[in-house]
Amino acid sequence: MSDIYQHFRQDERPFIDQVLEWKQIVQDQYRMKLTDFLDPREQVIVKAVIGDACGLAFFGGYDRAERKRAILYPEYMEPEQDDFELRAFEVQYAEKFVSIDHRSLLGSLMGIGLKRQKYGDLIFSEEAVQLIVSGEIADFVGTQLTKAGKAPVKLEKIELSALHIPASDVEIREDTVSSLRLDAVCALMSRQSRQKAQALVKNGLVKVNWKAVEDPSYQVAEGDMLSIRGFGRCSLTKVDGKTKKDKWKVTFERQK
Repeated sequence: MSDIYQHFRQDERPFIDQVLEWKQIVQDQYRMKLTDFLDPREQVIVKAVIGDACGLAFFGGYDRAERKRAILYPEYMEPEQDDFELRAFEVQYAEKFVSIDHRSLLGSLMGIGLKRQKYGDLIFSEEAVQLIVSGEIADFVGTQLTKAGKAPVKLEKIELSALHIPASDVEIREDTVSSLRLDAVCALMSRQSRQKAQALVKNGLVKVNWKAVEDPSYQVAEGDMLSIRGFGRCSLTKVDGKTKKDKWKVTFERQK
């Protein structure tokens, strides 16, 4: 058991325990186990912990979804799209008079009393504002969400096929970094000095997986989503070992 924990952060142990419980359910009860929505880092952890112990599939409503539900299943089963129990809504509001942004919509969703894990991606496109939720709470969300910020809203159920997914505009970079410390990775991603990146971290302007981290020595890992104030969001999609010069080989994606 300790061999599993040593590959992850101390604060990730409760989630690892949960994944181990999911695996045990599948192995003992010979049935599928559907999870809540997982962020990219959690998806990496699930893949690592499950390994080949059972089948594993992810889906978040569309191909490039960031947040996805997972299904763990016995190898002789094969999950279908409906098994992920996803529902989608389009947000109706007086767009000529008010605007809605990601922060106000998410804040209002959290304000109706459900945890973030019940919600998938919030999609903002030129055509519409849409969201994906867990099927078991869809009716509740549909009736309870009446505002996004100060804007009155109404939710209209739509099919997943009706989602308006913006064209991908992502910069993919492969590079090397001397350390996986947060300040070093932030310096690489934001193309500035490590000293300036360290100041951003210490001033609470950097989030890792949506939580502010003020420790420059915090160790970043594959799957982490970094939000750097003034520089946008970057996802560390791959950590691919070290070079002969003892630098880490990394790949990350940045929304333009």
